[in-house]
Amino acid sequence: MQDKNKKSFEIPRPKFPKRAVVTGGMPYGNKELHFGHVGGMLVFADTYARFLRDRIGKENVIFVSGTDCYGSPIAESWRQKCAKGEFEGSLVDFVERNHKKQKETLDSYAISPNFFGASGLDPAKDVHAKYTLEFLQSLYDKGQLERITTMQFFDEKAGVFLNGRQVIGKCPVEGCTSEKGYADECDLGHQYMPENLLNPVSTFTGETPTMKPVTNWYFKLRNYENLLKDWVIEMQKRKDVRPVVHKTISEFLKPPVIYVKREFEEKYFELRENMPKHEYLEEKKKPSFTIEFKTLSDCDEACKILTENQIRYRTGKTLVPFRLTGNIEWGVPAPNLEDSEGLTVWVWPESLWAPISFTKTYLEKEGHNSDEWKDYWCSKESTVYQFIGQDNIYFYGIAEPAMWMAQQSGDEKTCDPADGELQLPVIVANHHILFLDKKASSSSAVKPPMADDLLNYYTSEQLRMHWLGLGLGQRSVSFMPKPYNPDAKPEDADPVVKDGLLLSNVYNRIIRTAFYTTQKELDGVMPDIKPEENIIADAKKAVLEYERHMSKFAFHQCTYVLDSYIRNASKYMSKTLKPDMLSKDELSQILANLFHMIRTTAILLHPMAPIGTEKLREYLQVDERFWSWDTIFEPLTYFTEKNHKLKFLPPRTDFFTRHESQFVQIKEN
Repeated sequence: MQDKNKKSFEIPRPKFPKRAVVTGGMPYGNKELHFGHVGGMLVFADTYARFLRDRIGKENVIFVSGTDCYGSPIAESWRQKCAKGEFEGSLVDFVERNHKKQKETLDSYAISPNFFGASGLDPAKDVHAKYTLEFLQSLYDKGQLERITTMQFFDEKAGVFLNGRQVIGKCPVEGCTSEKGYADECDLGHQYMPENLLNPVSTFTGETPTMKPVTNWYFKLRNYENLLKDWVIEMQKRKDVRPVVHKTISEFLKPPVIYVKREFEEKYFELRENMPKHEYLEEKKKPSFTIEFKTLSDCDEACKILTENQIRYRTGKTLVPFRLTGNIEWGVPAPNLEDSEGLTVWVWPESLWAPISFTKTYLEKEGHNSDEWKDYWCSKESTVYQFIGQDNIYFYGIAEPAMWMAQQSGDEKTCDPADGELQLPVIVANHHILFLDKKASSSSAVKPPMADDLLNYYTSEQLRMHWLGLGLGQRSVSFMPKPYNPDAKPEDADPVVKDGLLLSNVYNRIIRTAFYTTQKELDGVMPDIKPEENIIADAKKAVLEYERHMSKFAFHQCTYVLDSYIRNASKYMSKTLKPDMLSKDELSQILANLFHMIRTTAILLHPMAPIGTEKLREYLQVDERFWSWDTIFEPLTYFTEKNHKLKFLPPRTDFFTRHESQFVQIKEN
């Protein structure tokens, strides 16, 4: 039996990098955090960062995130709130207030970035602005930028150009379900030329805007189509990249197409000869037909002809030049390239390299040379893990890696950068976290609860465990908190509370029983005995299974491992721990076994529920080496001297508890 167990432990363990950066997508600076920010992305980033700190050493891990300060969404929110009398102060004051509230929320959920910065506030502001200039200047020097004149929305009544969310309409991309298309992207992340937006309206005056020509700098994204295809092929071979990532990227790596309503087919045939060369795709069963082009410029020209002839159409997903600059005042100043004065950088590009400037800021803050950022972002021994929502794959999975590849020295670019070049990230994209079976977004009709509000009903660790167990890496899942669910009956179980019972009931009971028994029978002195072989074997099995799932970001599978291991420990305790029927030696052995189970569980649980597990470490009276995976298979006595006395555990002390409101409900029921 032992040989069989030994063989199972010889399965190759996953490899982890020497160093790592973990990033969480940056929330806008115009709002506090709603539950989707925390439960759909930041809890996962924090859990993985905590795991890596334990796994490869906390000195080798930098977890950065922050507030996205610039852009029209922030400026427009500030303008509207000031107009309604809901805020007094400058735009900077507005962003700073929201940034502080976001940081307070993260603290409430035990989310622990090494640095939670703000692109427009000290200490990151100047570092970010400087790196932005360097990044764009480098792209220009390498011939990767081009000036393009396009039409921009202009509000004649207000006398201003409209950017981003200052104009709203319907997304023109075929198949898009978004009801909120902005100037050149919709709230689902689809990109398009401004003139293609359907039914545009100015948020300033409610008028239909006109179009005026403007010239901006664009990144030559289309040139990286083949390299992105190569990267997709490499991602498809990996087990740690979720299919939603490479499938979404692949959707944009197709020839540009236009979908035209079938009712305009006859009119199209009349114009066909005047349009750029293209292929007509016959699809009789569909309500529209498709015309496909070899180049984006040909597609754009065809769009103009169709518009001029009042033919309705929608464009398909494809790579378009990635806009880098704009004329919105609230933005990072752009470099003065070819006398293009007065431009600022569009918020999406600069938010992609903000984690780099945050890394630089953090290193400087810690007394390191800021150039050490390259050890984390440009080294083959390091990996960057970017946790995002699936709506943002276009930016993090297409625009970012293409710009990273464009920064490579030499003419030959590659999707496998050499050591010293910006390395391509591992993108960890979660599916949508729904709210009461509908998509949750602060801009949607279904208003999700703010993250802070949930803490009026649940503890942060109940919520963390619930969200981690939802399986968002596989599919979109609905968050159904009972206090917010109008369809919930009084007798219905709350799914959040239910998921937390494993800790607040089962694991709590194991820990308390072990402590109280040791205090009563052994004067609080922990048995200095090696756990039995079968106990060690079961612990190793759980550790290796958990590690394998964590290496693939299968957080829900990690919770299953914990559930099984904790419940088996509970069964073992109930079956064996009967002090009145045991000799002192027998009792000591059982307690040694039980403390090994408690220790193993604590290490695996530490990234997910850090508050309760840290409290446990305090009462075990061991130092932080306890968390290191270098000694994960060692018994608890590895960290203690002989006659090690546990910290006295008062009666009814909990390490993992329910929220106080849940105790009120129990009494009422």
